[in-house]
Amino acid sequence: MSRPLEGKLGIITGASRGIGAAIAQNLASKGCNLVINYTSNSSTSLAALLAKQLESSYSIRTLCVQADVGTPDGVRKLVAATKEAFTSPTGTFQIDIIVNNAGIAQNAFIPNVTMQQYEETYRVNVLGPLLLVQAAQPYLPKDRSGRIVNLSSVSSSTGFVGQSVYGGTKAALEAMTRTWARELAENCTVNAINPGPVEGPMYASNSPEFLAGIRGWIMHTPLMAPRPGVDSPEVVEAAKADGSGGRPAYTYEVAGIAGMLCTPDAAWCTGQVVCANGGMLMLH
Repeated sequence: MSRPLEGKLGIITGASRGIGAAIAQNLASKGCNLVINYTSNSSTSLAALLAKQLESSYSIRTLCVQADVGTPDGVRKLVAATKEAFTSPTGTFQIDIIVNNAGIAQNAFIPNVTMQQYEETYRVNVLGPLLLVQAAQPYLPKDRSGRIVNLSSVSSSTGFVGQSVYGGTKAALEAMTRTWARELAENCTVNAINPGPVEGPMYASNSPEFLAGIRGWIMHTPLMAPRPGVDSPEVVEAAKADGSGGRPAYTYEVAGIAGMLCTPDAAWCTGQVVCANGGMLMLH
């Protein structure tokens, strides 16, 4: 098996479940040692189980760190724990890959948006990635071999109703992606990916009204058509039952695109928002 990331070190935020866990699986399969970050106590056992599985399957090293990356103290804890665990016997320490995956979404129409929703969502989705990159910058490679991948969303471009705040955070993250690509050009490439609907609790929590509102996009997304005999019967039936008309992405499909951007093959790609949405957006 090809292991193009053998011996490298990656930090993935929000990595205990969903897309984050799938990205961890992808990078581990490529030989990358991993720091699995998570926030809530309820994720502790999930993170530990994932770490054990990745170490056993791929012979890598892992570290689980519970820290709120939307706070300066949380980021300091994350980077300090990483440095303590992965500094070599000769005293060298390098962070090769950062995947800013942690994020929250709280839909609300304009009159119902609260200050708490605004502050929480921007703190996690925008401030968190900035704080982590700030803290990690001194330890990034000096030869452009590093990789930063930011998890954006089609919501930055589609104008989904109810997502004034969430969509705004993802647009901000894309703007920072372009700035970081210039400022960190001698250290690493910096790219974003923009998933659309993805399997998991976040997608399942959408209201029928929200799903009806995005049905037009889903129906015109080339790769979201459910495939009887390929996709499970449950997936095919769910696409009919929820009224969306199509299936969400599988987490491994999004993870594959993130993993690709972390390899040496992606060395000439930076400052981009790379499609991870089955063709829902073809202009971005």
